[in-house]
Amino acid sequence: MNKESFGTSKQGEAVSVYMLENKKGSKVRVTDYGAALVSIIVPDKDGNMQDVLLGYDNVTGYENNTCYFGAVIGRNGNRIAQAQLTINGVSYQLDANDNENNLHSGEKGMDTMVWGVKEYKDNTITLTCKSADKEQGFPGNMDAEVTYILTDDDTVEINYKAVSDQDTVANFTNHAYFNLEGHAFGSVLGQELMLRASNFTPVIDAKAIPTGEIAPVAGTPMDFTTAKTIGQDIEADDIQIRYGGGYDHNFVLDKTEKGAFELIAEAYAPGTGIVMKVFTDLPGVQFYSGNFITTQDGKQGAVYEKRQGFCLETQFFPNSVNEPNFESPILKAGEVYTTKTSYQFGVR
Repeated sequence: MNKESFGTSKQGEAVSVYMLENKKGSKVRVTDYGAALVSIIVPDKDGNMQDVLLGYDNVTGYENNTCYFGAVIGRNGNRIAQAQLTINGVSYQLDANDNENNLHSGEKGMDTMVWGVKEYKDNTITLTCKSADKEQGFPGNMDAEVTYILTDDDTVEINYKAVSDQDTVANFTNHAYFNLEGHAFGSVLGQELMLRASNFTPVIDAKAIPTGEIAPVAGTPMDFTTAKTIGQDIEADDIQIRYGGGYDHNFVLDKTEKGAFELIAEAYAPGTGIVMKVFTDLPGVQFYSGNFITTQDGKQGAVYEKRQGFCLETQFFPNSVNEPNFESPILKAGEVYTTKTSYQFGVR
């Protein structure tokens, strides 16, 4: 087992980083600050080890920047319109941190907390977090867990678990930014992506709240049902592309049945030959092409710029708590929320 200091938070808390390793020598680094993934190091087609995750060298980087690199987002990933929700006839006001809307649960979401470590072994770690009633504005005292597992076939499994003493929202995700050519490579626009999603949820405007419609991707730049480069249509004269400054949209996954754990995406980098397959039991995935990464200092002297990482954030749809046309993210009091997403790495 490998645990190292990752610095001290602004609140004076000691922060650590933990290394997971499998039999093939692949490695995953996780920090207890925000339960964030810091590195995913896997072999490329030539056997060279590549870190395919954007991140920082210490906790200060995560505290000072706003891209949510690698962080667990909770209680609610993505946006809630007007920073308001109603559960059982009671309205709750959340932090309006994205125009008038709530993004990723607010300024002090679980991504800004130092999580406890419940269990740590060579290839797995479980981190825990408590969120008090009305923290971030959400009802209920919630206990949350996330478990990362690095398997011997180079799969990074993420298992989420939560329970609350009141009906509340549970919609966790991970905000990993991938660059399959290596985290310091540069633009991801030449990397290929396939999404098993025949539909997406169009947004009203640049504030990125869905209209409530589920629309086909066919004939639009949103069509990734056949693999294409991320950059192929990213500058298309399309209103949805203009709203997002590129891709920043929820895709409706083609599932054989509700809750099925299935392959939903595949990405490929021609230079390294690295392939990443994504599996989840959730109904949606936010594909974000890193349009709003501002110039910043990353790990090991890397400088990150716009569109140098992409995200595939598995989720309930944005604003689903307020949108009757979408699957609900409400967790009933005493019930256990569980969900699983995996990123499997290989080469071709």
